[in-house]
Amino acid sequence: MKTAAAPRITFYRHKVLLALLQAFGGRLSNIDLQKYLFLFTEQCQRDKSYEFVPYRYGCFSFQSYADRSKLAELGAISADLERWELAPRANYLAMLTDSDREKMKRFQDKYAGLSGDALVREMYARYPYYAIRSEIAGRLMSKAQLAAIEAERPKQKRACFFTIGYEGKSFEYYLNQLIRNNVRVLCDVRKNPLSRKYGFSKRVLSATLESLDILYIHMPELGIVSEKRQSLATVTDYQRLFDDYEATTLRDSGEALQRLAEVVKQHKRVAITCFEAEECMCHRGRVAKALQQLPDWKYPIKHL
Repeated sequence: MKTAAAPRITFYRHKVLLALLQAFGGRLSNIDLQKYLFLFTEQCQRDKSYEFVPYRYGCFSFQSYADRSKLAELGAISADLERWELAPRANYLAMLTDSDREKMKRFQDKYAGLSGDALVREMYARYPYYAIRSEIAGRLMSKAQLAAIEAERPKQKRACFFTIGYEGKSFEYYLNQLIRNNVRVLCDVRKNPLSRKYGFSKRVLSATLESLDILYIHMPELGIVSEKRQSLATVTDYQRLFDDYEATTLRDSGEALQRLAEVVKQHKRVAITCFEAEECMCHRGRVAKALQQLPDWKYPIKHL
């Protein structure tokens, strides 16, 4: 393959993605790219460059598609949404560590003859969880393989209330926590649902959840205004903030709490979300506590 000067690539995961594309000829269908990228990260990387969720055609990385737009802006790939294609065909394999370059070569040797439906079958057979939302598994897999996929499908139906924070989590890891716990509704209790971290601003989060058949509801009345979140340095600072939140916002939010309780009653498996990893360091823990004090509350609470 003739190489050209490469655009300036900063993130290592971008280098891995582009090197993978180069290893397989510089041009791949959307489905093949996702399958190769998934298999490479699963089989060759301890610290995965990308994570995946079950989606329409199996494993899918939302982060990779966000990166796709950035790489197109940089001129590393074409802007063709029907496929992934290097432009120009620079030597991205040379940007990998020696270890990753050798792993990529072995991976390319292993899967060079596998593409299309055969590649999908291989991936579904080895990782059936990622096929639970597939629209094509029925025509590709045997009855026994379909049974294995069905066994991976989350089936919890008993009512349960969850809290979940996204601090320290990739977008796909967060989504998989919701999927594996069969959460049907996510209530965002941030006052201002914005984030510099990919996937967690309202527009992207709500659209992604909709594509996964999870209802998104924003309840800003249960949030904390940003002015009160300034200068939080110690556990004491946080506890003082949450005590004030309980005595003011929650005290005046009886209608919102009752509405949230009705959502749980109707949809059974509901989660509230905010940023902090631990519920004790987040106001969502106080929301859960307030719900438990409602006279008709009878649902277990699980912090993810």
